[in-house]
Amino acid sequence: MVLGRARVAGGGALAALILALAGAGCGAESHPNEPRPAVPTRVSVTIGAHGIIVQPGTVGLGPEKHQQLPQNQDHPQPPIKTKAPLSVVFVTANQTGGNSKLLIRGPHRATSPTIYANSPGTFAAELPTGRYTIAAAGVHGAPATLKVGPYRSSSKNDLLLP
Repeated sequence: MVLGRARVAGGGALAALILALAGAGCGAESHPNEPRPAVPTRVSVTIGAHGIIVQPGTVGLGPEKHQQLPQNQDHPQPPIKTKAPLSVVFVTANQTGGNSKLLIRGPHRATSPTIYANSPGTFAAELPTGRYTIAAAGVHGAPATLKVGPYRSSSKNDLLLP
């Protein structure tokens, strides 16, 4: 009978030891909250017969006035400490009768795919801080300017992002 009690006591101690080891292996109590990358900034470009219109003319100089996701309207956009280029999505409207391409020149150069006559298009580019000129192939008139600043905001407060 004494031997049976020793086995039960030993089995209980073994079970407690297994539970303690399993609990210790569950992971750290605190997890670092790394800043998430910024949501791409959108810039509207209108290609007209008399030139190019770019709105807004400056990006990356501080928090955006209008956040892309309305559920975060009253929440701050915390900055990211990085020197990474700003992801910019150009939403274009070609209001001319001919096909064209956007030509972006500055610290980084980029060319969009063909934007067909009287059609919309989109084009994404990673732009480092600096001043850019935006022209359209086959369109006469002065090119537009776009200034990209160093500010990058974290998307950690933006829900429903992949």
